[in-house]
Amino acid sequence: MTKRYTHLALGVLLATSLTYCNQPEQNQETTTTQESHAGHNMQASEGSTTIGAQAEPDTLKGSLKAEAHGMIGDAHLTIAYHSPAVRGRQIWGGLVAYNQVWVTGAHTATSLMTDKDITIGGKPLPAGKYALFTIPGEQEWTIIINKNWDQHLADDYAESEDVLRFTVQPEIAPVKQERLRYEIVSGNGGNGTIQITWDMLKVSLPVTQQ
Repeated sequence: MTKRYTHLALGVLLATSLTYCNQPEQNQETTTTQESHAGHNMQASEGSTTIGAQAEPDTLKGSLKAEAHGMIGDAHLTIAYHSPAVRGRQIWGGLVAYNQVWVTGAHTATSLMTDKDITIGGKPLPAGKYALFTIPGEQEWTIIINKNWDQHLADDYAESEDVLRFTVQPEIAPVKQERLRYEIVSGNGGNGTIQITWDMLKVSLPVTQQ
């Protein structure tokens, strides 16, 4: 009987020891994963962020530095901009005046970069980095691609530096978008769109990889 209880006690002790030895390793893995996620979130908050669909106002102040990335055909497009919020203001014909050149963002000029030649609005655009301006109208928008991408708002905008212009018609957005949002939407056969959505308005720029 004594030997039986001794063997049983040793077995319980051994199982407990193995469980204890394995536990720190599991905790270390969990902590590493949490630190990795925390680092990722910190990196996103310090640099540019991706603006998602957002119907409700947020508590963040100012215009957020944002980027949109996407592929159209084999071309990789990047749009860097600042995203202001509605915050109950009248946007179209109010904060954003009609029939005036708009930075289509805030602070510095919104930039469009493509690593391949593309066609935008039916017009060819060589690979490179450009400024994207617009002239919003009640019935029609003029889209401007300008070669001077490094400027503050439209302060230094010069029509003589335009690479191309084309017009599009704005649409009513399906839902309200609190913060200005750019999206690069890939389609079939090397086609796609750059979509600009803010408040209750959406503007789509047709893009094709050449």
